[in-house]
Order: sequence, then C-alpha cells, then structure tokens
Amino acid sequence: MEIARHLLPNLGVPSIQFIETEFSELLDGLTDGRWAMTTGLFITEARRERVDFSRPIWELPDGLLIRSETAADIHGYTSLAQSPTRRLGIIQDQVQHQTARRLGVPNDRISLFNTYEAAAHAVRAGTIDAYASVALAHRGHLALNPDPYLTVVEVPSTEKPPERGGFAFAKTDASLRQAVDTALTAFVNTPPHHALAARFGFSLPA
Repeated sequence: MEIARHLLPNLGVPSIQFIETEFSELLDGLTDGRWAMTTGLFITEARRERVDFSRPIWELPDGLLIRSETAADIHGYTSLAQSPTRRLGIIQDQVQHQTARRLGVPNDRISLFNTYEAAAHAVRAGTIDAYASVALAHRGHLALNPDPYLTVVEVPSTEKPPERGGFAFAKTDASLRQAVDTALTAFVNTPPHHALAARFGFSLPA
C-alpha cells in the first residue's frame, strides 16, 4: 500500500480510498468494478488469465506461523507433509495452497480460512499446527501482536524460491496499468524505493 500511496498522487489521483476485504474477493472486486487495483499479489499464470499485473514490485519467501513448541519439528512444507498428523492452514485462494499440495501435504490435512486473524488464532489454539503465508506478513503480525507462544519459520528456498508480486488490474483498464508501470519504472530501485523496502523488510526484484 505504501508504494501505491507514493505513486498514485503523481498520476493525478488526488485521493485514494483503501477498501478492506477478504483475500478471496480481491480479483472478483477488480473484474466487477468494485476497485481499480489491488495491493501487491503474487504473479501467477492462473491469475494472469483473469487480470493484468504491473511490473514486479517485490520478491517474498513463504513462511509458516507455528507454535514455538513445535519449532524443532516444523521446518517447511516438506516436514508437514512427512508428518501423519500435522495440519496446515491457508487463506482461501492464496498460492500457498498449490505449493503445499505440490510438496506433498494432503488435502485432508489442509484447513482453509477467510482471514489472517482466523488462521493465526487457529495456530494459537492448536486447531492447526502451521499457517502458510508470506514470512513478512507473519513477522509483521507478531511485531504488532507479540506472543511468546508463536514464531515464524521461513520456508527454505530449496522448497520454494521467493516469488515476485505486483499490483493487479482489470483487463479492461489497460490505461491505469500502463500509467502505474510508467511510474514504477521511474520509482523502482531509487533511494525512496530502497527506503520502503528496508522499512518493511521485503526484497527487491532483480
């Protein structure tokens, strides 16, 4: 959101309305006109069939939110797959679902949630053993909600390398996407961009 705050005023957008919604509604909201662009999302071929993306704005590794007592046993998706009892939580429609299935976690040990808060609560309550999202989101959650019983495990790059993300746009709104891309070209890898990256802890795309 901070990159959008920086860019959009330079495109002649005097004010920005940020709309909070469930993750599973982000792309539907673009296609039915409820909003013009989304926050940064992982760029996947399946999503490209529905929407267009800006040039990449970050690269992020996956992470698992787990209970601290299980840190010796849970190291990534593979360790969850190899356990006959460990349960994994994922937000509906996030890319981590496909990654978990590809790395062997069976569907009957995957629970789907609508919100970050619901999945994090399920980890804390012991309903699930890990919640897969991006490591940065989990670290941000614990920074705002310190909890000695929870910790974050970054998924090894050997299991899943960090992936690129960008802003998403409706396919009917090529003019906005092109304008944002032009602004991003002037912004990416500048000192202000590096400052934002350092502030929020994300990696810059090469």
